Amino acid sequence: MSRAMKILDAKQKLQHFMSIRSDNPDLLKAQYRAFTRQMPMMYLILISSTWALSITHMQSAPIWLTVGVPAFFTLGCMLRITFWWRTRNVDPMPEVAHAALVRTNRLAIGIPIAFTVWSFLLVPYGDAYAQSHVAFYMAITVISCIFCLMYVRSAAFIVTVIVNGAFVVFFMASRQPTFVAIAVNVALVCAGMMSILLTNYRNFERMVISQQRTEALSNENLLLANVDSLTELPNRRAFFTHLETEFKRAKAENTRLALGVIDLDGFKPVNDLYGHSVGDRLLIDVSERLTTSLKASRAFRLGGDEFAIVAPLAPEDAQLVANANAISERLGAPYHLPEGTVQVSASMGIAVFPNLASTLEQLFDRADYALYHAKKTRRGGAVLFDAEHEKQINIEARIEHLLKQANLEDELSVMFQPIVNIGNEQTVGFEALARWHSPVLGRVSPAQFFSIAERAGIVSSLTRPLLKKALAFASEWEEPLRLSFNLSAHDLNSCEGVLSLIGIIEGSRFDARRLDLEITETAFTHDSEQIKRSVEMLRLLGCGISLDDFGTGYSSLTRLHALPLTKIKIDRSFVTDLHKKPASYKIVKSLLTLSRDMELECVVEGVETPEELAALKELGATLVQGYVYSRPLSEEGAAEWQLTAAWQSKLTNSLNRQASPVNAT
Repeated sequence: MSRAMKILDAKQKLQHFMSIRSDNPDLLKAQYRAFTRQMPMMYLILISSTWALSITHMQSAPIWLTVGVPAFFTLGCMLRITFWWRTRNVDPMPEVAHAALVRTNRLAIGIPIAFTVWSFLLVPYGDAYAQSHVAFYMAITVISCIFCLMYVRSAAFIVTVIVNGAFVVFFMASRQPTFVAIAVNVALVCAGMMSILLTNYRNFERMVISQQRTEALSNENLLLANVDSLTELPNRRAFFTHLETEFKRAKAENTRLALGVIDLDGFKPVNDLYGHSVGDRLLIDVSERLTTSLKASRAFRLGGDEFAIVAPLAPEDAQLVANANAISERLGAPYHLPEGTVQVSASMGIAVFPNLASTLEQLFDRADYALYHAKKTRRGGAVLFDAEHEKQINIEARIEHLLKQANLEDELSVMFQPIVNIGNEQTVGFEALARWHSPVLGRVSPAQFFSIAERAGIVSSLTRPLLKKALAFASEWEEPLRLSFNLSAHDLNSCEGVLSLIGIIEGSRFDARRLDLEITETAFTHDSEQIKRSVEMLRLLGCGISLDDFGTGYSSLTRLHALPLTKIKIDRSFVTDLHKKPASYKIVKSLLTLSRDMELECVVEGVETPEELAALKELGATLVQGYVYSRPLSEEGAAEWQLTAAWQSKLTNSLNRQASPVNAT
């Protein structure tokens, strides 16, 4: 490296050393905060030391030098003390901190020169003791300034060079051995002090930078903890934090706050059919549509295919529902993916504070309840929680409470509805249907209490006594009559649950090969792998497996092939007036064809009129159940039905034999 380059490099290093860094705002602010705490102390030391030196020279030096100049210095120091005291708790902008530190750097030139000149002016006055006091004053001033200016190293260096340099030169020039020794000693002490200061400053700088990195890492972790990695929407944790903040604000300002909870209808079949990568891309597209649909509101992903919207300053109910339906409609439009065009719908439940939701927990629970009703009654649309829902919640809460307190062995009973082969009018079996007679409420609809038990997670406590009762009665039947029994997803989503069912079946006197266990399609929205394992265990026991309410959920051929099914049941919604509805007629025809092609038995549920029955015969249906044959029967009624059916069967067989050519002869 050339000499010129070395000089240039040294110059740049010196400039860097003497300047205030502006490239790190956090370091600037940390310097400023530390500095404001030190500066008042430094100026107080200067004032006290100055007046102490002035007093020792009052008898010998002029009054302007011993009183006028110290008074002027005191005034300036007090102004600086006042400034720094006022700003001690201020968190300044980086630009303000930088300007203040640069100004300190400049004052570090003027103030030391003024105090040094004043000190030297006092040297000619007084005896050797007074001159020693001047030396002591200058040494103490330098050391105190080094300590107080340690967070602005350039200012400390400037003060040390000016004061200590002048001190050493002046007293070395006196050639008085004591002053020369003091000068050398002070120079060495100041050199050591500056070395310590530079080390402490580097440690201070490293500490601030380390804190920056730690804070950045903490912020990144906080971001990761609060952002959904797939959709980049705020996640469930961020949702509850934001909802709590907005709820407190709405409560304090007496404004409306709306919460919408969204669930995608038909997402799971897309996942099953196309795979998780396509499902993930669909969720990303859904989140983008949701985000761009909102203005003042904020969207969150709660998990899976569930999203939420928090809307502060919510409009009136009618407009709110209209806006929600517009969002659902947009989310329900087709998604054009590389693998194909897919479509889902978005059901939304809405609750509003303070309308019918006075707490944060109520707001969320009631939005979720409204979502449940949206999926039942307005799939793909929005439902606002209202007074009727509140009334229903109270009813359901009471039913749930009574269910938990009920003596299920005594209060639950089983009814039986015949399943008939319409080809020969023979009864092939019965479906067991639950009934609950509460001592408090009287008879409660199974559609009502079973859905409540499922949501409360207590449905398995109903299943077990009902299955025992049904099997105990069916054990008296003659072969080959079959028993159909409905299971909930909760009965199958754990190994313990299915083992309990197997124990009940094996402990009965009913042949498991004559038992059909019915599972609804919605069961597969739970842990499908565990459900599949449970079904396979029951199949190994010999039980038949029926897919109930076929066609009302989101069945796919993939799912049908994946399960060891023996039977499907066509839901009543397709059967009602199928002779008048071409669409229903075609759907039932397709489902019957599908069952035959897959070699599965098919039971048509809810047949109520002779016209419906005639249409089903025309389509080639074999097994039906419904009011056209019989309403659900008690145990006594089912026993009488069997006797009547057996008598009719014998009569039919006898008539057939009498009518045959052999008997005619």
